[in-house]
Amino acid sequence: MSTSFLLGKLSASAIPYDPIVLVTVGMMILGGLAVAAGITYFKLWGYLWKEWFTTVDHKKIGIMYFLVSIIMLLRGYADAFMMRLQLFLAGPGGEGYLHPEHYDQIFTAHGVIMIFFVAMGLVVGMFNITLPLQIGARDVAFPLLNSLSFWLFAGAAGLVMASLALGEFAATGWMAYPPLSGIEYSPGVGVDYYIWAIQVSGLGTLLTGVNFFVTIIKMRAPGMKLMDMPISTWTTLCTCALIIATFPVLTATIAMLTLDRYFGFHFFTNELGGSPMLYVNLIWTWGHPEVYILILPAFGLYSEIVSTFSRKPIFGYKSMVYATVAITILSLIVWLHHFFTMGAGANVNAFFGIMTMIIAIPTGVKMFSWLFTMYRGQITFASPMYWTMGFLVTFGIGGLTGVLMAVPPADFLVHNSLFLIAHFHNVIIGGVVFGIFAGLTFYWPKMFGWKLNETFNKTAFWFWFFGFYFAFMPLYILGFMGMTRRLSTYDNPEWTPYINIAMFGAILVLIGTICLILSGIVGFLKRKETMDYTGDAWGTGRTFEWSTSSPAPFYNFATELNGEHQDRFWEDKQNGIAYKRPAKYEDIHMPTNRAAGFVLAMLITILGFALIWHIWWLVVVSFVATIITFIRSSFTKEVDYYVPAAEVERIENERHALLEKHLKKD
Repeated sequence: MSTSFLLGKLSASAIPYDPIVLVTVGMMILGGLAVAAGITYFKLWGYLWKEWFTTVDHKKIGIMYFLVSIIMLLRGYADAFMMRLQLFLAGPGGEGYLHPEHYDQIFTAHGVIMIFFVAMGLVVGMFNITLPLQIGARDVAFPLLNSLSFWLFAGAAGLVMASLALGEFAATGWMAYPPLSGIEYSPGVGVDYYIWAIQVSGLGTLLTGVNFFVTIIKMRAPGMKLMDMPISTWTTLCTCALIIATFPVLTATIAMLTLDRYFGFHFFTNELGGSPMLYVNLIWTWGHPEVYILILPAFGLYSEIVSTFSRKPIFGYKSMVYATVAITILSLIVWLHHFFTMGAGANVNAFFGIMTMIIAIPTGVKMFSWLFTMYRGQITFASPMYWTMGFLVTFGIGGLTGVLMAVPPADFLVHNSLFLIAHFHNVIIGGVVFGIFAGLTFYWPKMFGWKLNETFNKTAFWFWFFGFYFAFMPLYILGFMGMTRRLSTYDNPEWTPYINIAMFGAILVLIGTICLILSGIVGFLKRKETMDYTGDAWGTGRTFEWSTSSPAPFYNFATELNGEHQDRFWEDKQNGIAYKRPAKYEDIHMPTNRAAGFVLAMLITILGFALIWHIWWLVVVSFVATIITFIRSSFTKEVDYYVPAAEVERIENERHALLEKHLKKD
């Protein structure tokens, strides 16, 4: 049997011989072996399989999303630091330390990882942790589907990481425009890794969107109307609507690119009726709503945090809801501003420019709502509030530069320059990343019962805040000076001071990232000092936190919540009615852990790997196994699992005893 039949295109030549890559892969392998050895030594494989790999508990799935996303964040940041270091070392007329092809792969991987495997993973992880608790649901509508979504996400992240050790990653930019991403100009496996990583993770994201949309519509607590939901639940609902509307477009677009590469179709070629501009339109039809898929959940987190630490209901609740819905709708009709320079015509450019300016209005409504919520509030400057205040300043600047580029003539000047890169990072870091850090810090006690270390967290904020300005503000100037993006070298000495300042900013962000890690380590070591069972870990009595303990019990709630309105729990506390016991405990039905989600996702990931390397026998085997597993799991009757009423009462009594102890202490 020939080697080509067994391994397809995979051979010894697929192993990269770049020293940087070899050292990185070696460290990854050693780290993986060390973790596996530790798990084996402490005999944890059975526990991990039973309690984590097969879990359908939304809280555990949310924690696993965070874990994978943080690992990918470190990889994505390493790519960004390498790019800054390359330009710093290259100097005018120099070569730096990276080969141009390697540099191209790095900036492509950086964009893909940060959007698909960091921002999306952290956002969906936040959905899992908070949303069922906010609406009083036991779990999500489809717990097994939730498990499948996560493992598809993790499997796709594994494909991206595998491209380091076997083959290469795409060198096309994170949007993979044809004809560069076509088989003629990218004959290697890099674009194939890109295709299948996005398809696998995109399927998981689409299933997540459907799952949480149904959860919000169908599983709210009795009495909780749509206009009673917290703002963050509204932003999740609108985000899921955008996911359902746009991710099928991404899937279809990447599928057409796949047909071009694998079977010689001509959707996006310049001959036989194809058009590269078709790809650009389709990918941005998904791509710009994707920005709002990321930023809307962050807006929801800021709303909860501002309200909590100002000890006031959110100012203009209905206006915030309407603004969220307006952003959702308008985000679908602004995609063409990404290619004003492509010759669509004055009328088309004018329409999309006007729509882009209009979408700034509901965003401005939100900014003023947060400011007025803080006005005359009893503000507590805890670390989540630091990240929020940093967002208000930084995102405001990013929004103003976005309005500038909404003017087509101005966009002609700065298009494809570092000005655009500065604007995008201004919005994504100042909006999404700061929001996720704020939300992760805020809800950490809800996950684990103890708080991250405040000193290190605040220190991390200041390094990130100033690091961002040093790293990206010079890029605005470089953009005006004519420096385009994706350059690995340059020959204009006037650019050097600004590139050096940007490198200094990257170092500050690195220190901030280390401080974030230390906040977790120190917080864990001092967890007994910050353990909180009252649910009100931040001592403000605001939002749903008061409705359940920190950490939340595995069954979520002993009785169904009566969600009369979003601030009921805060008002109950003011009236001395906190954390009420039910009159009668009942058996609680819980979804049973199942391995089908993990197994299906791993089979689909193997299918993607086989398609990347053209291992056709493995394609057939994994595809057939996926279908069989799917059918079998569909017809497998779930075993009913109930938490007995006596056990619920015992746990609740323990929690109430701890609650009373904490209340006396306060």
